[in-house]
Amino acid sequence: MKNVLLIGDSIRIGYDKAIKRTLEGKANVYFPEDNCRFASYVLRYIEEYKWIVPEGKVDVLHWNTGLWDCLRLYEEDPHTPLDIYAYYIERICKRIKNHYPDTTVIFATSTSVQSERMSKDFKRYNEEIEAYNDVAVSIVKKYGFAVNDLYALSASLPDEAHSDPVHYNTPAATRAFTDQIVACIAPALGITEAVPYKEALFVGKPSGI
Repeated sequence: MKNVLLIGDSIRIGYDKAIKRTLEGKANVYFPEDNCRFASYVLRYIEEYKWIVPEGKVDVLHWNTGLWDCLRLYEEDPHTPLDIYAYYIERICKRIKNHYPDTTVIFATSTSVQSERMSKDFKRYNEEIEAYNDVAVSIVKKYGFAVNDLYALSASLPDEAHSDPVHYNTPAATRAFTDQIVACIAPALGITEAVPYKEALFVGKPSGI
């Protein structure tokens, strides 16, 4: 079977086990135990994450970073300024090209938030998330990477799909993310038939985001 590697923040942690269970018997799904945080963190560990997969043989890499980067703490500027975020995304893409040369690579956009429910000391804005997504998408496309628009999907979900202002650890949202990601990666796995969803909900407490 082919191998899938999922890299991302706590949004990824919310759906990774459901994808693993849904693709059981069709593909091997791997992901780090840690929250992959902001772009500079992904750059630091992107090559090391490869070795989560036996022999480093990654057939499909589905990755994202951005929500930590645009986070505003205590009404300050975003953690990673937009131009610096672009710099790191460019470097990540180059490193992926070097270390995952035979891998199908898919970048997932960062998901929407409910800004009105967030504290002024811990804030994200959808217009800024959109700006960070736009910059990332423009860069990853230069490298021939596909894009999975999880932002559009998340923005289409009802309010009750949120488990908190940032996360989507609910049955409906987990299924929506899983179905879209599986459909996105299926062609690279040689899967042509519909894959039935198998639920595996995140039951912990999101941290650090």
